[in-house]
Amino acid sequence: MVMALALSPSFFKPHCSSSPTNPISTVTAIRPAVILPGLGNNTGDYQKLEVTLQEYGVPTVVAKVSRFDWLRNAAGLVDPNYWSGTLRPRPVLDWYLKRIDEAVQEAKELAQGQTLSLIGHSAGGWLARVYMEEFGQLDVSLLLTLGTPHLPPPKGVPGVIDQTRGLLDYVEKHCMKAVYTPELRYVCIAGRYIQGARFLGDSNVEAKTMVPVENDQPTAEAVLVNDMGNSTSTAPRFRARFVGQGYKQVCGQADVWGDGVVPEVSAHLDGALNISLHGVYHSPVGSDDDLRPWYGSPAVVEQWIHHLLN
Repeated sequence: MVMALALSPSFFKPHCSSSPTNPISTVTAIRPAVILPGLGNNTGDYQKLEVTLQEYGVPTVVAKVSRFDWLRNAAGLVDPNYWSGTLRPRPVLDWYLKRIDEAVQEAKELAQGQTLSLIGHSAGGWLARVYMEEFGQLDVSLLLTLGTPHLPPPKGVPGVIDQTRGLLDYVEKHCMKAVYTPELRYVCIAGRYIQGARFLGDSNVEAKTMVPVENDQPTAEAVLVNDMGNSTSTAPRFRARFVGQGYKQVCGQADVWGDGVVPEVSAHLDGALNISLHGVYHSPVGSDDDLRPWYGSPAVVEQWIHHLLN
């Protein structure tokens, strides 16, 4: 079962009267949230998101991760499974799972007996699934993922190399399937920021972006998109071709929509509540709340915050 929604920033408002300037007031305390950084990100990248959630009344803990920590993954190079494409999360990612557990224990002290929300950005989303499988999920009632590549790339596609060396295969086969129940809710959010294109040859798509952006800044030559998603440009631009190659490594296709890093189709899970947000970029690094908002920009958070408040 797939439940999918496609939302634009002006379409949806949270099902509550609260906002960052008017925090929710209720007799029932809001369950704490734990933010799990994505690959290459550090704790500081999520400081603004942490503040935004706290302004909504959500007690928030960010797992402590530095950019240097990600070099620990190089330990996988000595594992024969890396070279055969059958790598497992443990022990190579034990360091990250430990950081999740430390953040969860800190959040539990704030929970007052309540369950927790896990917010996984990018790789943090599927690592949250590994954590729930390995450490248990009784303390978790919501897993909300932001631009997470949940699905392994298809096998046998020319030019596609599994960048995770089998990790996502393991997650798909061994981790709990996504559900959306009162006890445990999976909410998977994908961004539709730019459509990729094939790098060589003719493309059957135009160079479309959801915002007027070229070379990361708006210009007179920017690719403009109307409300129907139609571009003023008819030829795929180099940026769309470049992004498309990244999408292809993740899902096997270049001519798809995504957040600039993770294609939309890979960020959704069968069984979850799947949501697509227009104009949303993948990373807090290089984002701009007005020109290139990411999943944690205040106007974007406003579209998914109700899942943490309910």
